[in-house]
Amino acid sequence: MARFTLPRDIYFGENSLAELKNLKGKKAIIVIGGSSMKKFGFLNKVETYLQEAGMETLVFEGVEPDPSVETVMRGAEAMKRFGPDWIVSIGGGSPIDAAKAMWVFYEHPEAKFEDIAKPFNIPALRNKARFVAIPSTSGTATEVTAFSVITDYKTQIKYPLADFEITPDIAIVDPSLAYTMPQELTAFTGMDALAHATEAYVAVNRSDFSDPLAIKAIQMIKENLEKSYHGDKEARDKMHIAQCLAGMAFSNALLGIVHSMAHKSGAVFHIPHGCLNAIYMPVVIDYNRSVCAERYADIAKCIGLSGNTTDELVDAYRDFCTGMNEKLNIPMSLKEYGITEDMFNQNIDRISKNAVQDACTGCNPRETGEKEFKALYTAAYLGEKVCI
Repeated sequence: MARFTLPRDIYFGENSLAELKNLKGKKAIIVIGGSSMKKFGFLNKVETYLQEAGMETLVFEGVEPDPSVETVMRGAEAMKRFGPDWIVSIGGGSPIDAAKAMWVFYEHPEAKFEDIAKPFNIPALRNKARFVAIPSTSGTATEVTAFSVITDYKTQIKYPLADFEITPDIAIVDPSLAYTMPQELTAFTGMDALAHATEAYVAVNRSDFSDPLAIKAIQMIKENLEKSYHGDKEARDKMHIAQCLAGMAFSNALLGIVHSMAHKSGAVFHIPHGCLNAIYMPVVIDYNRSVCAERYADIAKCIGLSGNTTDELVDAYRDFCTGMNEKLNIPMSLKEYGITEDMFNQNIDRISKNAVQDACTGCNPRETGEKEFKALYTAAYLGEKVCI
């Protein structure tokens, strides 16, 4: 038996943020990151709509780009004091991910982080509050997923929390929020979405429910990401939908070692998650092709790439990914990003060992151990093809 889980309601399109006026409750805590949601007026809109719904509001702000365990615990304490029946998070993936983890500790103060970091080990939620997620970036799709990534800065490890309990109750996908993204963030989040859809299509838990979502997302990304990068408003709208479709696919099919590698190296090298996914994806496609070439070839055919054989089609899709990196001015390797040889050599053993334990590794179509991760990281560092 398999399972397919989504938020109960997804509101999308122009002015969908106003749906907040229709929530029923007494108190709502609003979790945000930095100042951008204030600067562009979206926080004020959210507060106004919730107050129109008759709710008292409290803002918890300052969630860092890679949310920490400490921030999560501070937020949970704020929730305990305030007692909200709605948790509303608006912004990029970081504040929404943090709010998901805060939700767990708000409802279960007895829980321990090391326990909830184990895949599908989060206790039942919705005893005190329900959750609304409102993304301002077009990549993480955390508004529709069963995932949250939290960083332990003491160990320099990113932990992907995975459980359908933290799938939001309501997602509001309003494209107006995405218009504020700077160009580099548009590139990184767009390639993050492409990695989500690609890994979902080849993951061991893929299904007839997730496949159409993944393929449609990849088609839309191919058609719109470059235009979105250059500021096309209609393309920004389409990318905001595409990343959401990709999220619905991977939340159920799960992911693979592109994300394992990004999770375990991101906190060490301090490289944005989407940038790492973009660097790692061509390397992983070459690695996985020995067990799922037909799946990559399917993607290539569905987006109109040329090739007379399965191998040619896989090559075409890998080259499409590297070509997107070039068009979006994303570094082609860790070395090109600026990681020194000494820094890489000092950390390669640690990140390879940690990647084996990542929650995403078990759903990769090809089994991967520490030796293989070292080869993959090395290829990604040098910008070369992996030969294992």
